[in-house]
Amino acid sequence: MNRQKSFENNKPTLYLVATPIGNLKEMTFRAVEILKSVDYIAAEDTRNTIKLLNHFEISTKLISHHEHNIVSSIPKIINLLKEGNHIALVSDAGYPAISDPGYELVKEVIDNDFNVVPISGANACLNALVVSGISPQPFLFYGFLDHQDKKKKKELENLKLYKETIVFYEAPHRIKKTLTLMLSIFGNRKITLAREITKKHEEINRGTVEEILKIVDTMKGEMVIIVEGNSNDVEEVEYLQSIEEHVNEYIEKGMSTKDAIKEVAKQRNVAKNIVYQEYHRK
Repeated sequence: MNRQKSFENNKPTLYLVATPIGNLKEMTFRAVEILKSVDYIAAEDTRNTIKLLNHFEISTKLISHHEHNIVSSIPKIINLLKEGNHIALVSDAGYPAISDPGYELVKEVIDNDFNVVPISGANACLNALVVSGISPQPFLFYGFLDHQDKKKKKELENLKLYKETIVFYEAPHRIKKTLTLMLSIFGNRKITLAREITKKHEEINRGTVEEILKIVDTMKGEMVIIVEGNSNDVEEVEYLQSIEEHVNEYIEKGMSTKDAIKEVAKQRNVAKNIVYQEYHRK
């Protein structure tokens, strides 16, 4: 058991400091104060963080901590804490450890019996969730799907039956393919696609997967996808299989390929052309 009373001990502390995801005015007073007062700031990308520090006239020494150097950076940070230093962890934007570096370091700091203290601030997941118009609770934060189509497809198949609202992050060059897979696996659910949150070109798109797909080619910037949960109360265990497997199941029962595709489309509540394209994909 680890019982931490953050303001009742003098232990060296790792502060997890949320930074703006676009609009610098969303930097909190406390975040600025902490970044000025600690001995070191561990940053995902020191080149990006220095711009933030310069804006708020923060001169604290920067060190690097990102997904590619954790083997060396974590021991370095632990040693700095053992020497009595206080350290702030920041990512390029938003909350550290939420689809950004941080979890491994946090775990190691806790194991070494130092404080880990959150400094509240911007978070793209929650910002998009509360404006989506889709039920905000319960929700499942999933973050980024795998880059490989085969693995991404499997992830979505595993998530299909979840009744909770699901939150995804996605990059602009993968968004169309991701939404196309969602349509074929989840069906034409209500979604909200938010991009450039808090920035000048902030855009909140609410509609069905098919509706958003029609306009997604015009979108740029980091994106958050809010997907309504599965509202079907009918047992759907058979749909844990892929579309290809589902079509083949009916073919094996004597249906023609055309009729099997039609039946699968009807059962999954997706367009026939989506099932056709997925089935014939090589």
